[in-house]
Amino acid sequence: MTAETFDLIVIGGGSGGLAAAIRASKHGAKVALLEPNELGGTCVNVGCVPKKAMWYAAQMAEAQYIAVDYGFHDKPGSLDWPRFIERRDEYIQRIRGKYAQTLDTSHVTLVREYGRFLAPDRIQAGSRVLTAPHVVIATGSSPRRLDKPGFEHGITSDDFFDLRACPRRAAIVGGGYIAVELAGVLRALGCDVDMYVRGRLMGGFDEEMAFVLGEEMKKHGIGIHYGCQIEAAHEKDGVLLLDCDSGSRPGPYDVLIFAVGRDSNTASLDIDRIGLRTGEHGHVEIDDYQNTNVPGVYAVGDVTPRMQLTPVAVAAGRKLADRLFGGKPDAKLDYENIPSVVFSHPPLGTIGMSEEQARERYGAGVHLYKQSFIPMQLALAHRPMTTVFKLICVGDDSRIVGMQMLGPGVDEILQGFAVAIKMGATKADLDATLAIHPTVSEEMVLMGDRVPG
Repeated sequence: MTAETFDLIVIGGGSGGLAAAIRASKHGAKVALLEPNELGGTCVNVGCVPKKAMWYAAQMAEAQYIAVDYGFHDKPGSLDWPRFIERRDEYIQRIRGKYAQTLDTSHVTLVREYGRFLAPDRIQAGSRVLTAPHVVIATGSSPRRLDKPGFEHGITSDDFFDLRACPRRAAIVGGGYIAVELAGVLRALGCDVDMYVRGRLMGGFDEEMAFVLGEEMKKHGIGIHYGCQIEAAHEKDGVLLLDCDSGSRPGPYDVLIFAVGRDSNTASLDIDRIGLRTGEHGHVEIDDYQNTNVPGVYAVGDVTPRMQLTPVAVAAGRKLADRLFGGKPDAKLDYENIPSVVFSHPPLGTIGMSEEQARERYGAGVHLYKQSFIPMQLALAHRPMTTVFKLICVGDDSRIVGMQMLGPGVDEILQGFAVAIKMGATKADLDATLAIHPTVSEEMVLMGDRVPG
């Protein structure tokens, strides 16, 4: 079979793969992109976009109660879930269409097939064989499935977006950012939610901020259970009962959601044929330039062990294309000080180090500044949702190595501060910045003395 020749083959049409393919094409490369499913990958189809849409709906639901507290006389109503899902899916379809259009105008060859390696530079795609000196793996990840009795009675975080009505009672197994986000959305939309967490909530995030988030979630009516590891699930009379390792049997629930991490999508690639090195959960091992251990083969996005964030995948894909085809041999993504937000209720924003990470690296040189308050908007409604801002600093100049935010609005506040942190801001730089009053964000530049200790 005669192989079709390209300069670059990208396997996977998610955020990272699309970014790499489109940028390489702009540099003049002949590119093939392999994607058998919908364009946009996890983010567009079962991740960031539909998740944020549901989060907005949850915000609207909560805003109704605040409005009543302010003096508006209309009673809060429930979400017309099917109508909103239709709007959400129409929005997602428009994004897919824009991606397809961009690939077409960029002259990227879209192959609607899975790809598997025949050699490092040779890919089988259905009945076609493609060859290129550079191949990018950008196949993303999928929800981890537990080998436990009754798992089939539950759904994954991806399946959550197939729901066409709000369940009355939900159990969520997991305590990471996906579990936390889904719990907040469901609770705000009227569902009774219990979370079953092994270890602590939001492992890997700043411990103090994770604890405060958990307390706020409990105030919101979410049950968080740390002493119960789910061993099995049973369906009885149309509802679900769970087996806990402590001997209790929680339930009944209408839906059981597993959010216990994600595994890299490499099973269909035949990576053993080329000796590609992978690590825990199937992640493709890479260096700082996205190189794998196989020359000419690279990886970007959630298929790697780096931060599983859409902007990270996009930036890494573009930097790689710049290095390979744009005349920038040293181009690489700086993985330090990447901002991110957990769309919990309330949202949690973070950039840089947690307090624990900073103390591990800098020891006694770490000092903190903190501010805790109730935002004016909620104080007027007598809804005491606490907002917490925290700076983690080092050295005599109090250089900021970590910024943590928890509370309404931090998802929009953090981006501007992230620029300052990336530029090496110190506490003195924040002190020299005049506040915008009255706002939530002003509290970040009005912090007083160091936290003792």
